Amino acid sequence: MRLIAWFVFTSLAAAVLLASCVTPQSERQQALVLPSEVVSRQAESNGYAGPQACAQCHSKNYSDYRASAHPKKLRPAAEARAFGVPLPPGWEWKDISYVIGGARWKARYVDLQGYIVTSTGMTKSEAGKNQYNLATGRFVDYNAGKKLPYDCGSCHTSGYNKEGHQDGLPGIVGTWAFPGVTCEACHGPGAAHAAAPAKNNIKVDTSPEACGQCHIRGAKDTIPADRGFIQHHEQYNEYRAGAHSGALACTDCHDPHKRAAISQKLPCGACHANTERAYNGSAMQRAGVTCIDCHMPRAGRSAEIFSRYEGDVRTHIFKISLGASDRMFSADGKLATGKLTADFACLGCHGSRDINWARTTAKGIHTFGKP
Repeated sequence: MRLIAWFVFTSLAAAVLLASCVTPQSERQQALVLPSEVVSRQAESNGYAGPQACAQCHSKNYSDYRASAHPKKLRPAAEARAFGVPLPPGWEWKDISYVIGGARWKARYVDLQGYIVTSTGMTKSEAGKNQYNLATGRFVDYNAGKKLPYDCGSCHTSGYNKEGHQDGLPGIVGTWAFPGVTCEACHGPGAAHAAAPAKNNIKVDTSPEACGQCHIRGAKDTIPADRGFIQHHEQYNEYRAGAHSGALACTDCHDPHKRAAISQKLPCGACHANTERAYNGSAMQRAGVTCIDCHMPRAGRSAEIFSRYEGDVRTHIFKISLGASDRMFSADGKLATGKLTADFACLGCHGSRDINWARTTAKGIHTFGKP
């Protein structure tokens, strides 16, 4: 699939290069802009400049941002197709307006009326098999057979307005300046800043609340759960319940321009130096176990569940609770308690053990096996 995507991109690049030999400068610049980055008249009238304007001065941040999942939260169909996202059974690209995601966890699809695709099959009459999970390469059911409007624009687009219907599609709730999370989703309209760069004419909000506008589900002081895992990407909910709340901001640990896997700015030992010294040379450290393996286990689920204690999203609660009565989830399973328990911290690797063993063994684990 990636080879196909590379061939498509190479072909597109060759076409752009050929066009640059015979087209004026202004037209060449427009040809290089991705469909999701085109500045519409409406966006321009509302003070938006588009990612290409940001790239003129902030090329490194732009490159990091383009490689992240943020701009891929929603993409025009042609752009997602070139990236290599597959189609659900029975559908053709001419029948798709947008693709939701498709960079890290999953992809869903929006039809030409603006509704999320929920039926597939050769005649599109079979409910389900409408979400593509990247980790396993399989199509799974998501709200199978329902008529499902696309109402996720407040977090999946930039310059969102809840009024109207983007592109005149009745199934899309609201309009936006750009699909996907672009620079101006976080920094606000940037035309004035692009015209005359100054610190006081662009928004730079590094508070956890800024990230929490989207990295949240439900009320900020609850952590919704389902099927034994935290739902979706609730980093802000977890942060508020966890050990770092009020002490650190998201941007103290993460560069928000970069994709999550390489966004960590500081090692854990920068703040936890004594623990790091104690841990170095231990049996766990020698075995290659890192801080996040235990303190940020995959207790959340976006697309897949791989085992009883392993989903596909790392938790941001951090502190492991070892109390005998501590539980990760409420009795009905609909909420996480805000405690990271020993079963999720330990049993993802030590699957043959139980939580009582994990609680006992975890005490003193940082120095376990040291001479």
